[in-house]
Amino acid sequence: MKSFFKITLASFVGAILAGIVVILIFFTATVGIISSTSSEEPVDLDTNTILKLKLNKKIVDRGSNNPFEGFDFVSMQPQKTLGLNTILKNIDKAALDDNIKGIFLDLSSLNAGIATVEEIHNALAKFRQSGKFIIAYADYYTQKTYYLASIADEIYVNPAGGMEFVGLSAQLLFFKNALEKFGIKPVIIRHGKFKSAVEPFMLDKMSEANREQTQTYINSIWNTIINDISVSRNISTEELNKIADSLLLKNNDAAKKLGFIDGTLYRDELMSLLKDKVNAEKVKDIKFVSLKKFNKVPKKKKEDEKGLAKDKIAIIYASGEIVSGKSTEKTMGSETVVEALKKAREDNKVKAIVLRINSPGGSALASDIIWRETVLAKEKKPLIVSMGDLAASGGYYIACAADTIVASSNTLTGSIGVFGLLFNVKKLMNEKIGITFDKVNTNKYSDIGSSFKDMSEEERAFIQNGVEDIYGVFIKHVADGRGMTVAQVDSIGQGRVWSGSNALEIGLVDVIGGLDKAVEIAAEKAGLQRYRIKPLPAQKEPFEEFLEELTGEAAKTSIFGKNENEFSMMYDYYKTLSNMKGVQARLPFEIIIK
Repeated sequence: MKSFFKITLASFVGAILAGIVVILIFFTATVGIISSTSSEEPVDLDTNTILKLKLNKKIVDRGSNNPFEGFDFVSMQPQKTLGLNTILKNIDKAALDDNIKGIFLDLSSLNAGIATVEEIHNALAKFRQSGKFIIAYADYYTQKTYYLASIADEIYVNPAGGMEFVGLSAQLLFFKNALEKFGIKPVIIRHGKFKSAVEPFMLDKMSEANREQTQTYINSIWNTIINDISVSRNISTEELNKIADSLLLKNNDAAKKLGFIDGTLYRDELMSLLKDKVNAEKVKDIKFVSLKKFNKVPKKKKEDEKGLAKDKIAIIYASGEIVSGKSTEKTMGSETVVEALKKAREDNKVKAIVLRINSPGGSALASDIIWRETVLAKEKKPLIVSMGDLAASGGYYIACAADTIVASSNTLTGSIGVFGLLFNVKKLMNEKIGITFDKVNTNKYSDIGSSFKDMSEEERAFIQNGVEDIYGVFIKHVADGRGMTVAQVDSIGQGRVWSGSNALEIGLVDVIGGLDKAVEIAAEKAGLQRYRIKPLPAQKEPFEEFLEELTGEAAKTSIFGKNENEFSMMYDYYKTLSNMKGVQARLPFEIIIK
C-alpha cells in the first residue's frame, strides 16, 4: 500500500512540475514577444541606407500592433501579418527620406491578393519618381511576385531558380458529388443567373453564365498585369501573350534574352551589387533597415507641416465576411462597423470618411444595417469607399451609398445578388447513420426550413419571395446610390462578378486607384490641405485578442498550420456554412486564381 501511495504521489508531483514547466515556458515566450515588439523608441538612420522590403508574411489591409496576433500554439511563435497601410505609408516616407538611397525587394515569397499587389506596385512606381533605385531579387518568381518585381529598375533571380509566366487560371471547388455520397441534399433559393456562390452545391462544373463572368474578370486582371509589365519592361502586350502561350520562358537565359530579368546572381553576388549602389567599401558595411524598424523612423515634414494637424480623415477598415454582431479576425461584424461609422460621423474633427472594404459579402441583414449607417454618415460629411481585393455582393451593398467609389483594376466587385442555402440531411440520418426523426407542430409550417424533411412547394415559394424582396431592396439601394434606374442595376446585377476595370466601364466604380487615392479624394472633397489619419475601429487590447486566438484558432493551427492553402480554405468554408444565418449576399470567394 505504501508503494502504491508513493507511486501515486510521485506521479501527482510530476504532473504538477510538468505543468509548471509548461507555464514557465509559455510565459517566457510571452515576455519575449512583448519585449521584442514593445519598443516605440524612434529609430535614427545612417546615410546611404537601403530599405529592405521582405514581404514574406500575409498582407492584410490593416496591420496589428498586438504581439500575440496570429500566435501559433504548436511552435509557440507568433505568425504576424503585414499591414498594407504600413507598407504604403513607409514606401511614401522612404521617397522623402534623404538617408534612404533605394529599396531592395526580397520576393522569394509573397502572400497577398492580386489587388493588394497592384497597390504596392503602384506605390513603388511613385517611389521611382524620386530618382532612387529599386532592386528586385527572388530565388524563384511566381507570376504574382514577378508582377511586383517588374516595377524595379533591375530584376535578378537565383541561377538555380527561374520564373513562371503562363497566364492566369481560375479554379473552383464543387461539392455536389460529395454531398450525394453522404446523402445530403442542398436546398438552394437564389436570384440572379450569375449568383455562382451556390453552384458548388448544385453542379459539378461551372454553368455557362459562371464561366462567362469568370473568363471576363480573369482576362481583365491578366490585361492589367501585362499592361503594367509592358510599361515597366518595355515589352509589348502582344509579345507578352505570345511568350505565355508558347511557353518561351524555358530557363533563365530565355528570361534574360526576352527582357524579363537583368541577370542571374547568387545572393552574395547581389549583396556586392548593392554595396556598389550605396558606395560601401565592404558588403558588411551596407546599412539595411527593415520595414518594421523603418516604421519607427519619423516622417520628414515639409516646411508648412509644423505642428499637429487639427483636422482628421477617418479610415474605417471593414474586412472579412459580413456577419451580425462584433467583428473578429476574419469577419466584419455589423455592430463593430456601425459603431466606427457613427464615431467618425459624430466627431467634429473628422472632416471626411474613407471606408476601406475587403469582403466577399455575407449576411444580407448585416449588410443592410451597415448600409444604413453609411447613408447617415454621407449626410454629414464626404464618404469615400476604397475597395481592396474583394468588395462583392454584401461588400458592394455597403459601398453603394458612397459619394465616390475607388477600386483597384484587379478588385473583384459587383456580385449584386442574394441567395438562401439550406441542407436536407434526412437521407444521411435515416439511411447512412440510422437516426430517424418525429415531430409535433402547433401550426402547419412550424418546422419550415428544417434540415430533416423535404421542403414543400409552398415553403420554397415563401422563402423565394423573401429572397426576391431582399434582392429588390439591394438593387434599389444601388440605383439610388449610383444614380441609375432599378432596371439598369438589374441588367448588370444578377449576381455577376466584375473586375475593378470592368466595374468602372459599367458605372459601379468611379475611379481606379488604391487607398491613397481614396484619401486624396476625401481630402479634396472636404477642402483639406493638412490632415491626419484616424484609423477605426479601435484595435483590441493585446491580451483580449490573445485570448480570442487561444480559443478560436488553436484547433485550426494544429491541423493546417497558419499558412493558407486549399485545405485551410475548405475548412474556413465549412465554418462559414455552419455559421450562415438568413439570406446571403456574398461572392463565391473559394475561387483560386493563380
